[in-house]
Amino acid sequence: MTSYAKKIKAAVLCGAMALGGTSASAEMEYQDVADLLHLVMSSDRTVYTRMIVNRLAVKEKVISASEHFEDDKALVLPAQMFRFGAEMVAEETDAFSYSLLSLWPINKQNAPSTDLEKEGLEYLAENPGENFYGEEELGGTTYFTAFYPDISVAEACSSCHNEHKDSPRTDFEGGDVMGGVVIRIPMDG
Repeated sequence: MTSYAKKIKAAVLCGAMALGGTSASAEMEYQDVADLLHLVMSSDRTVYTRMIVNRLAVKEKVISASEHFEDDKALVLPAQMFRFGAEMVAEETDAFSYSLLSLWPINKQNAPSTDLEKEGLEYLAENPGENFYGEEELGGTTYFTAFYPDISVAEACSSCHNEHKDSPRTDFEGGDVMGGVVIRIPMDG
């Protein structure tokens, strides 16, 4: 099978999973599915960050980006856009979930809350460019849990975190690991 055909097959499988039509293990390994989901998430978030937020708020200064975007009539922050997407996915399927977590969260709800989350985020911080995979049981369900580095891809990322009054870390630079994207796929059933 060609690389292109494998990508098409993977996309169809991920779409079927999202609609509840099949499980991740039907044709692909959990890690492969998580890696593909992350590729889409990361690409979308990077495009929004670089081409919208960084360009309009940092370079051209046409509009600001703000966590209080409605009150400030500003752009949604990339982390907020990511969370809004995760919330919409959660409304549509339980075939997978995802979140953005950090060892240095501005919003305390984005701190690790399980032992595996802490272990995965620490691994990402200590091993830039590498992913971390594990299994955990939550609420009686076993999950394949994948962690991907959340990188400062634009000046807007590091400056927002460094300048925020609630930020526990203020020395981020471009290319730094700022946290992690966590994808969970239930393995039971």
